[in-house]
Amino acid sequence: MDSKNYINNMIQKAKVAQKELATYNQEELDAIVKTIGKTVYDNAEDLARMAIDETRMGVYEDKVGKNKSKSKNIWNNLKDKKSVGIIERDMKKNLIMVAKPVGIVGAVTPTTNPIVTPMCNAMFAVKGGNAIIVAPHPRSKACTTETVARINNALVENGIKCPKNAIQVITEPSLAYTSELMEKVDVILATGGMGMVKAAYSSGKPSFGVGAGNVQVIIDEGVDYNDAASKIITGRKFDNGIICSGEQTVIAPRSDYNKVIDAMVNNGAHYIDNLDDIQKFRDTMFENGHMNKNVVGQSVATVAEMAGVAVPKEAKVILLKAGGIGAEDLLCREKMCPVLSAFEYDTIEDAINIAQTNLDLEGRGHTAAIHSESIENIELAGNLLTISRLVVNASSSTTAGGSMFNGFAPTTTLGCGTWGNNIISENLDYKHLINVSRIGLLIENVVVPSDEEIWK
Repeated sequence: MDSKNYINNMIQKAKVAQKELATYNQEELDAIVKTIGKTVYDNAEDLARMAIDETRMGVYEDKVGKNKSKSKNIWNNLKDKKSVGIIERDMKKNLIMVAKPVGIVGAVTPTTNPIVTPMCNAMFAVKGGNAIIVAPHPRSKACTTETVARINNALVENGIKCPKNAIQVITEPSLAYTSELMEKVDVILATGGMGMVKAAYSSGKPSFGVGAGNVQVIIDEGVDYNDAASKIITGRKFDNGIICSGEQTVIAPRSDYNKVIDAMVNNGAHYIDNLDDIQKFRDTMFENGHMNKNVVGQSVATVAEMAGVAVPKEAKVILLKAGGIGAEDLLCREKMCPVLSAFEYDTIEDAINIAQTNLDLEGRGHTAAIHSESIENIELAGNLLTISRLVVNASSSTTAGGSMFNGFAPTTTLGCGTWGNNIISENLDYKHLINVSRIGLLIENVVVPSDEEIWK
C-alpha cells in the first residue's frame, strides 16, 4: 500500500477511537494510562532484551531499569492529575478551566529509546483523551511494535475499557510513512535526530521536538569529589551513554584537578592525557566533525578497540583530557558512548564560561549539571547558562528526565527552549497534549484603581 493510503487508513481508525476517548471520564482514561505503564513495567526484561538484540545499542540491565523506573515514575506523576473536564477553578480571577483533547498525536520515536518513549508518549496522549500513532525508527521497529502490541493485548486481557486503534504503530516504518503521518495528525511529538525534528517543525502542524544534548558538568571547589565522581560515572556509563541527558564533561577546579581525576579513577574512569591516544579516540568517535554512528551506545571495550587503544577491562568510562573549549576540540561535542572530556578552571565564572562555550557548539538549551555546596554558585550557573534544566548533586542521565528526588516532570522528551529550536523549555508532560477552555466569570466587588494609581 502506498504511504498516503496506508496513513489515511490509520488516521481514519484513530479518529473513530479518539471520538470515543473524548467521552471518557478521568477514571476511565487513567485506567488505560496505568495499564500502558504497568505493561512495560511487567514486561521490562523481555522488552529490554528485544531492544538490545535489535538495535545493538546500550546495556541490557540499564534498559530493564529504565523500563521499570520510567513507567512507575510517569504513572506516579500522572495518577492524581486532572486532565479532562473541569480541571481548575481560580476563585481569585473567577476563571474555570476545562481540559479537552488535542486530537490525534503522531509520535516519532528514536532507536536509542525504543520502548519507554512510545510508552511515555502514549501515556501522555491518552491521559488527555487523545489517540496516538507511533512512528518508530526503522532500526527498532520490531521492539517498538511489540511494545505497542503488548500494551493493546494487556488492555483487552485486563478488561480495560478502551477503543480499538486508540494506540497504533507503523509496523514497517519509512521516511515516506513518517512524513505522511506528520502532515495528517493534529500534533507531533518528535524525539530523535535533529533532521526528523526539523521535518516535524516543517510539517505545518504543532510540534514538540527536542534539541541536541551535551550535558556540561561543573564540579565546584571543595565538594566531596568521590561522591561527585561516583554520580558522574553512574550517569555517563548508563546504557552505554546513549541518553541525551548523560554527562559529557568534567569541569574541575585547577587547584584540585588531580584530586578530582584521582576520584574519577578510583570510581572506575580510565583517564588518558596522552595526546596520541586522545587523537585516536577523536578520529574514532567523529567523522567529518559529526558523531560516528558506529560507536553510539557501544561499550568502553568496543570503543577502545575501535580506537586501537588499550583500556583496562574493568574501566567503566573513558576520561580524555580536552585540548581546548568549544570549537577548539571535537571532544567538546556530544559523545553518545561512555566517554567524557576533562577541563580545568580557575573561578566559578571560568567554569561557567567553559560550559557555555561547549553548549554554544552543541547542546544549547538542553541540560547542565553541577556538584556544589554553594547555593550562590548553583544559582549563578542556573542564571547564566542557556539551559532548560540544571541537575544539582545528582546523576544527570537518570534524573534530568524526572525523578522521585527532584521536581522535574518524569518524561522521555526534554524540551530545550528557543535555544535548541524547541517550543518548550521544560520536560514534556501530559499538559502539553490538552487544550484548555477558560470560562471567564465577572469578578464581583472589584475595586478599579484610578489612572493615577495605575501609573504611580
